[in-house]
Amino acid sequence: MNAGSDVRAEFADPAGNLAFDEALLRVGPPAPVLWLWRNPVCVVLGRGQKAAREVRVPDCVRDGVPVLRRASGGGTVFHDPGNLNVTLVLPGPADRPLEMLGRVMSAAVEKLGLPPILGERGLFVGTRKLCGFAVFRAKGGLLAHSTLLVDTDPSRVGAYLTGPPPDPKPLDSHRSPVASLADHGLAFGAGEVESVVRAAAASLLGPLEPRAASPAELERQQTLLYTRYHYDAWHADGRQRQP
Repeated sequence: MNAGSDVRAEFADPAGNLAFDEALLRVGPPAPVLWLWRNPVCVVLGRGQKAAREVRVPDCVRDGVPVLRRASGGGTVFHDPGNLNVTLVLPGPADRPLEMLGRVMSAAVEKLGLPPILGERGLFVGTRKLCGFAVFRAKGGLLAHSTLLVDTDPSRVGAYLTGPPPDPKPLDSHRSPVASLADHGLAFGAGEVESVVRAAAASLLGPLEPRAASPAELERQQTLLYTRYHYDAWHADGRQRQP
């Protein structure tokens, strides 16, 4: 059996992070892949969502906050350096694609000292969401990713995301009150939360060998930047540029 991997890669451009996130799945890894990453301030739409329903677009324009689109479904999220993104890529088919990610994040939150409540679309502590989930399938496997609010200010989330629309649609975000680890009275040094998440993932998936991004992943990232993530129409309405 191939050993899983813990990819260590950083990209300053939020579009580069989203492209690499998808690239990890597109190369079809033979074993589980974990990638932990953080974005600068931006708003990220789910694959089929409309910005006008999800985002306070004039406020984002005023403050220079990019509004981007990812390949997975799920709801709109606010990213900043206080929000840890957890990407898990699993090879082959899976009947319940979010189950393993939910187990990983539940184990991590327990290790961090909070009682997790796992729901269909996220992980809660009490009535407030701590982690959101989304999934994306491809021929060779699936990608499930989560946000983990470490010390993001909840007021910043509300500043750029809209409230529930008066005419609910199936692809609208399921809006919930949010609270970070810091809001729950927990403070961690640099790298502590990442270490806990890595340990939780390894306890469930087996050893995950640290490695750099592979040439195939970086090549696919560049292709996706051209066809999607550096193409304005992708972020506006999901249209791709032909390679």
